Amino acid sequence: MIIGLLQLNSTIGDFSANRKKLLAGYDQACARGAEFVLAPELFLCGYPPRDLLQRTDFIEANLAALAETARGVGAVPLCVGYVDRNPDKPGRGLRNSAAVLQNGTVVWRTHKSLLPTYDVFDEDRYFEPAQSAAPYPFKGRQLGITVCEDIWNDEDFWPDRRYRRDPVRELAAQGAEIILNLSASPWHEGKERTRLEMLQRVARDEKIPLAQVNLVGANDELIFDGHSLALNGRGEVLALGKGFAEDVLVVDFSPSINARRPAPSFPQREQQIFSALSLGIRDYVRKCGFQSVLLGLSGGIDSALVAVLAADALGAENVWGVALPARHSSRGSLTDAEALAKNLGIRYQVLPIEPAFEAVEGQLETVFAGTRPNEAEENIQSRLRGVMLMALSNKFGGLVLTTGNKSEMAVGYCTLYGDMSGALAPIADVLKTDVYAIARWVNRDREIIPADTLTKPPSAELRPGQTDQDSLPPYEVLDAILQAYIVDHRSKEEIIRSGFDAAMVNDVINKVTFSEYKRRQAAPGLKVSPRAFGTGRRIPIAQKFRPGAAF
Repeated sequence: MIIGLLQLNSTIGDFSANRKKLLAGYDQACARGAEFVLAPELFLCGYPPRDLLQRTDFIEANLAALAETARGVGAVPLCVGYVDRNPDKPGRGLRNSAAVLQNGTVVWRTHKSLLPTYDVFDEDRYFEPAQSAAPYPFKGRQLGITVCEDIWNDEDFWPDRRYRRDPVRELAAQGAEIILNLSASPWHEGKERTRLEMLQRVARDEKIPLAQVNLVGANDELIFDGHSLALNGRGEVLALGKGFAEDVLVVDFSPSINARRPAPSFPQREQQIFSALSLGIRDYVRKCGFQSVLLGLSGGIDSALVAVLAADALGAENVWGVALPARHSSRGSLTDAEALAKNLGIRYQVLPIEPAFEAVEGQLETVFAGTRPNEAEENIQSRLRGVMLMALSNKFGGLVLTTGNKSEMAVGYCTLYGDMSGALAPIADVLKTDVYAIARWVNRDREIIPADTLTKPPSAELRPGQTDQDSLPPYEVLDAILQAYIVDHRSKEEIIRSGFDAAMVNDVINKVTFSEYKRRQAAPGLKVSPRAFGTGRRIPIAQKFRPGAAF
């Protein structure tokens, strides 16, 4: 049997464009000999639609798109994800569903059984689970069609199972001869390997060939990596889709060509993260209806990496780097910013904020009289830079990218209404040590980010001689503590027992706790780690829990 896998990028709510892209991919797969074609989970409406699912007009548009899509499908069936109504609960019940379209009509439907409610998922808020699963008969074969999470509950792979049911095993027990999975599986570092290993275990356990088509693209904070897969009954890879790019795979599952295959390899982690962030920027900007971006170029490593990502995502002609020096800005920072802009070929401009800074200082002189200068005066500079960038955005139409990294966001080493002002925070889920690692990967063949940017001590340059390490532990230490506390959910005591200084751990955790109100007001960040700030992390702002405190 020859299966076509349409690894495509859909936009939430753009039913017309999604339908046209789907049918174009279908025609391509059919022209290459596909006998059955598979598209991703909820492809017609886009994933995740979230509270748009509470709008009846959205549901109706999705059903109309399904019917219109069916009219473009011929004798080769197309299976696609959409939102279905539950006829047993008129006007109320919804299902995350897959429909088989053939010869202009819907010939078969199935519904998702396992509804994830962890991390970034809240499907139980919107959908009702299917209570049973049955194969789809096609050309004398039994096809086990599943939707995303339905394939993620193999008891031999996961030590702790989230669900009592295993839809794949139920389908295998009913004679399914191949498992087909429609997926919208969001990416974080290492997810492609975990997904491959899990699906290989499923194929081997059930001794059944398997094909999974995964969504690609980004919607808000979530990035979908593609990497669609086809496996034989031994769990060997027959085909692997591109990472972070659209792809149409056509895979022959005939036993006669099912010779043993070598294990696939994936790019190194820095390249994977870079590709994910570039895709995230491109889709956020374009799907929001914009074409260009601007950002403050400080001469530092964070803004340099964001500029490189933006140029890769949108083209250099659509990126505007703006240097906004004040009295504490070093000459080297301006030189590095200009060199970076020249290396990338992006637009570059210098707009000094010193006159505005002096004016604000003068305005506050009386009310600040008798106080010692502190971060209140320092942060005026950062906030003036935000004002300038937002003014340029309003006038010329580009979105502002913020440049703060995860380490800074975690401990509040960022200025609310200053450097946090913008539409998207591309590296808000990238620790500072990883910023350097990705920057070195960027420079692997030639110098794009100036060498001085990579070697000089990082500084906000808001006061004379300032460096980040005046306020923070060395980033290697800080990031290890943050990884343990935020991503791995380890307690303060566990982190201290692993060898970190108790006072330092306590200070870092307190900073994380007290900075929650800042993060809640930050621009959305692109999720590339298992635990990012934003979607999937729900910490109250007004709360008194302090880790390790006595009762």
